[in-house]
Amino acid sequence: MGGQLVTVATCNLNQWILDWEGNLARIIESIHIAKAAGARLRVGPELEITGYSALDHFHELDVFSHSLEMLSILLQDKSTHGILLDIGMPILHRNLRYNCRVICLDGKILLIRPKMWLANDGNYREMRHFTPWMRPRETELFHLPKMLAELQGDTHVLFGDAVISTPETAFGAETCEELFTPKAPHIDMALDGVEIITNSSGSHFTLRKLDTRLQLIMEATRKSGGVYLYANQQGCDGERLYFDGCAMIIVNGDIVAQGSQFSLKDVEVVTATVDLKEVKSYRAAISRGLQAATSNAKYQRIQTPFELAPEDDDADIEKRPTLPMQPRIHPVAEEIALSGGCYLWDYLRRSGTAGYLVPLSGGIDSCATAVIVYSMCRIVMDAVKEGNKQVIEDVKRLCKYTEGVLPKTPQELCNQIFTTIYMGMKKQSSRDTRQRAKDLAEAIGSYHVNLDIDDVYEAQKKLVVDTVNFEPRFKVEGGTVQENLTLQCLQARIRMVTAYEFGQILPTARGRPGGGSLLVLGSANVGESLRGYLTKYDCSSADINPIGSIDKADLKRFIAWAETDFDLPCLREFLTAVPTAELEPITENYVQSDEADMGMTYEELTIFGRLRKLNKLGPFAMFQRLVHDWSIDRKRVEGDTAPFYTPAQVAEKVKRFFHFYAINRHKMTTLTPALHCNDYSPDDNRFDLRPFLYPPFWKSWSFKRIDMELEKIEKRRASKTK
Repeated sequence: MGGQLVTVATCNLNQWILDWEGNLARIIESIHIAKAAGARLRVGPELEITGYSALDHFHELDVFSHSLEMLSILLQDKSTHGILLDIGMPILHRNLRYNCRVICLDGKILLIRPKMWLANDGNYREMRHFTPWMRPRETELFHLPKMLAELQGDTHVLFGDAVISTPETAFGAETCEELFTPKAPHIDMALDGVEIITNSSGSHFTLRKLDTRLQLIMEATRKSGGVYLYANQQGCDGERLYFDGCAMIIVNGDIVAQGSQFSLKDVEVVTATVDLKEVKSYRAAISRGLQAATSNAKYQRIQTPFELAPEDDDADIEKRPTLPMQPRIHPVAEEIALSGGCYLWDYLRRSGTAGYLVPLSGGIDSCATAVIVYSMCRIVMDAVKEGNKQVIEDVKRLCKYTEGVLPKTPQELCNQIFTTIYMGMKKQSSRDTRQRAKDLAEAIGSYHVNLDIDDVYEAQKKLVVDTVNFEPRFKVEGGTVQENLTLQCLQARIRMVTAYEFGQILPTARGRPGGGSLLVLGSANVGESLRGYLTKYDCSSADINPIGSIDKADLKRFIAWAETDFDLPCLREFLTAVPTAELEPITENYVQSDEADMGMTYEELTIFGRLRKLNKLGPFAMFQRLVHDWSIDRKRVEGDTAPFYTPAQVAEKVKRFFHFYAINRHKMTTLTPALHCNDYSPDDNRFDLRPFLYPPFWKSWSFKRIDMELEKIEKRRASKTK
């Protein structure tokens, strides 16, 4: 029967697309750490050899040949022998591209297991790059290329859906999306006696997602029993996504080990010792036994004499099963701080640039972007104190490193790699916003530039006056709507050009070794992008936007949390300030307001965004939903914070939202790449694919149907009041 105490390992790896040798080095390091901890089985993330986000590079034959070359190097490295390995990579088999797990032992391949259910929703496009394996529990032969055949001592290995049988147990593999399907492979595996199941994932971060992921992973063994190993990527591997790690080991529905969700460690290995007897006992339920006995889902077992639980280990009384633990889940404000901070550090160090620049407006959005950069600096300095060698090397490259002295505080690091710039206008910019920007810069330590753009604005405006003999005026000065917009957009676009100008020259002007340039960060939140409440090619146009898929309410939660946790009392002023673009002159009777300009509140924008994307509602269906949710006639119950509107008001708001969404949709095609944080992001690149030229919504059949429904509702309401 063999021993019953098994030490297993899973990991978070910060891989980078097509970083062949770097990715391989991190894989090998994780194997070494797993072996040092006594593990006999190691599982890594999905597509760990290439990096998950290679996208259309998966169409290139080089990607498949280089992956095999990296596998060959790994198999020849004897330091990786003596442990079962579950490696993620793409495989070209009979001219079909597969997303595979390669199960190896002592320099030999035991099985190539292709992914069966591909992720093809939201940000995922696996069906564009791979073919699913459509034959459950079937295998065939894979013809090895010469370099692998020589190592294998054979020309073929098994390819397909099978499991590995050791003297004491059996383990099988499923990949990422397969866990989330209604009939996941682990169900049939468990009924067929497989006791250890590995899951290799490329699962990206969104706010509040971890709890859902945890429940699904824990549920995988809560009903059927077993040991479940979850591996994931962690970090930015070259795309808009942050992979949030959280490698974990679950036994019979209980977490016994959990890795970090956010970290600057390139390699993090999670190990646990599990007792296989606990799995056997957990599966003693009669109903479970009857289902297993009558199941026709029988897996081919590939035999190996390698012991996962050597009998000698049972005599080692120092070895004991790892105890269950409570899952660690960060509150949403902390998720924003940590995900944004870790993502920005990966992007900065891998881009080879000199730092970041943020245009500060004195409002909460640009404030949040700046505080996320400050969070990055805090995370980096914590890693430096912990002795993280890679982080220390990156800090040395980015900072003035003289006489072996590194920055000692987040503020010192911030001052070297982060610039904030306030670009004011004498008539439009208030003393309050200028002061708030200055106070924030002082608190976080950024290098701050305070300037006015009036001269540039007047010169550009004069170009129109001199050319067409017409002087545009603001609305408060008697100008038309088009004149007002022209002058607002002119200021906004001057700020974008100015931000890039300073971003390119400041590292040289400040004497940074090697010069270089700063990456410009954007600060348009998800609601403003969805509504189109921004100027095309203004400061929303940047290199990266860390808050581009976060709504105003969550940004306020983040700033309120950071005020206390980061000890930044100046943030209180940002929380109480009225959101304003400050693109129109301030008068005694008028101060521009974002929500007044938009004709809806930020809370309403969030609701519209969620119903449009997550609930998949068009204008008519959204009206049908909100006319009940926001009904002025409803009785308020505990927890009900929705507004009270008449049916006509609801109709007007829904129409207004879709009208502005449609006419501004073209702005999404040039939207700055944003860190993906929400499932209703309007990102046009790959997440929210829509046209950008719509027929007028006010003439549409959808709006006519709203009017018909409104008429029916009003008649019914009127009859009730008689």
